[in-house]
Parts: sequence; C-alpha cells; structure tokens
Amino acid sequence: MLETSAGRLAVTLLIAGLGGGSFYLMDLPAAWLSGAMVFVSVAALSGVRTHIPGRVRGVMFFVIGISMGAGVSPDVVERVGEWPVSMGMLIAVMVSVTYAGYAVLHFGAKWSKEAAYFGALPGALSYVIALATDRGADLPRIASSQALRLFILVAVLPFAVVASNGQVEGTAGAGIVSGPVDLLFGLPLCLAASWFAVKLRVPGGGMTGAFFMSAGLNASGALVLVLPDFVILPCFMMMGAFIGCRFGTMTLRQFVSVLGASLGAFAAAFLTSLLGAWIVAELVHIPFGQALLAYAPGGLEVMTILAYMLDLDPAFVAAHQIARFTGMVLVLPFVTALVLGRNNVSRS
Repeated sequence: MLETSAGRLAVTLLIAGLGGGSFYLMDLPAAWLSGAMVFVSVAALSGVRTHIPGRVRGVMFFVIGISMGAGVSPDVVERVGEWPVSMGMLIAVMVSVTYAGYAVLHFGAKWSKEAAYFGALPGALSYVIALATDRGADLPRIASSQALRLFILVAVLPFAVVASNGQVEGTAGAGIVSGPVDLLFGLPLCLAASWFAVKLRVPGGGMTGAFFMSAGLNASGALVLVLPDFVILPCFMMMGAFIGCRFGTMTLRQFVSVLGASLGAFAAAFLTSLLGAWIVAELVHIPFGQALLAYAPGGLEVMTILAYMLDLDPAFVAAHQIARFTGMVLVLPFVTALVLGRNNVSRS
C-alpha cells in the first residue's frame, strides 16, 4: 500500500486523524492542526512513508483561505490604521530574531557561519534552501533546524496565545453557513483570486488569494462566505499532516544531532518575538496573541490559520507575515552577500 501515492496519502490521513482526534478529545487548542502534525511527524521520523500530494495541498490551501476570510469582520477597515506602527516594528523584530538564533547556532553550537545564518532565518524555507544550496551550505542541518522550528511553533503557539487571552477556539462565523447563492458567486471569485495570486507569485498564493477575496467579500457585507466545519476541519488536519511530512526527509540521527542547537536557537528567537509582540501590543492596543502570531518566525499559512482558529484577526496576521516573507525574498540576496561575503562556490 505504501508503494503508491494514494496508499501513502491514506496512511498519512489515518495517522493525522488519530492525532487530531486525540488532541480534540483532550480539549487542546488548535487540536486538529497540532495533533495531526505531532502524530505524522513522529510517524515520519519512525520511517513511515508519509505523503500529501501536490493537488491535495492545492485544494487544501484554497479551502483554508476561504474559511479564514470568514474571520474578517466589517470593522476590520477601522483597524487598518494600527498597521503602520506594527509594520515598522516588524523590521526590527525580524532582524533581532535572526541574530538571536544565529548567535546561538554559531557562537554557542559552533555551527559554521553559513549553516548558522541560514538555519536562523525566520521562515521562507524553500527560498532559504535555494540560497543555501547556491552557496554549498550544510543543507541537512539547515533543513532540520528550519523544520524543527516550525514544528515547535505550531505545538507551542496555541498554548501561548490561549494563556494570553483565554480563548481556545475561533468563533468566527459560528452558527452561520453560506447559502447556495453566496457559494455560487463567492467560490468562483475566490478561485480567480487564488489563480491570479499564484501567477503573480504572491507568497502562499493559492491560499492568500482566496483568503483576501473571501475577507473582502465578508468585510464588505456583499456576500457571506462561511464554510461548514465538516469541510474546514479535514483541511486543518491535512495542513498539520503536511508540516509533519517534512520530517520524512531526515533520519532520526540527523534529527537528534541538531535537536539541542535548534531548541536553543528557537528559544532565543521566540523570546525575541515575545518581546517585540509585547511592545507592539502595548503601542497599538491589540491582543498580545495577535501580535505574537504576526511576528512569530513561522510560515505565512500556518500563522494565519492559527489566528483564525484562535479567534484573532487573520487579516492583521496575514498582512504582516506576507510583508515579512516579501521583504525576505527582496533583500535576502543582498543581506546574504553582505553577511557571508561573495559566493565562491562553483556553479559548474
């Protein structure tokens, strides 16, 4: 069964379902996302051939994007005025987060300068790996550190947010489900927005385009796009499984070898994010958990999903995470050359 893509998908979803269901029964925050991730990660490290095909991921991101738009209420326009201050702080926080992780990996764990630099960069894993490959850096160590960082974020952040605001699950759109007319007009618009976002190479375009179209429609009151739980929850579960599948590319020995250093780097970076989020929350009077998700050194899709699931402002989080990702893509080549010097690795 594990020799076929469909078989590996079935096994992955079974493990994810057990994880999500277990966390749900224990009444843990973001249960279907984090439970699926933990169980699939353990399975992948144990040698189980887990897999989420590309087409399934595309549908998953599209549905999640639409569902998160339901968390954007009409009063979101009034809160846009809060964003310039927090956007300005974002630059300082990201620089501080990167240096904190780099210092632990390079000076503490004695990683090479290249491995520590790429291992400490907050997010944009695929782009970071591409840059690291171009410079001949230690890819297994970098990928392991980055995957472990995202794993810990998804496992820890729901508890940190719940502890700060006392809310467990999002209630956006609770008790409301779109009617046939809203779906008939709304779904094609979201699909078109998703397609354009992918073509324009917007970060996380498949989800981001659908999210902002859904958010705009819900915020304007033109349509009500709220998908039922039986559609949304399996997608959250598959998202957790997708994160867990990343651990299938490393051996248990590789994982153990980077565990201590990666945990130390994560702790330094996360504490820096906590400080920045606290400052911004005090300056612009927003929930601390919302600022933390906006500044957390994790993936755009995952942080925005957590904002939706924990009943915070997904538009605020998504805007800041997109700005972080876009800024990294634009400036990383120049910053990398400045920090690491000229690339002398042969391209032949």
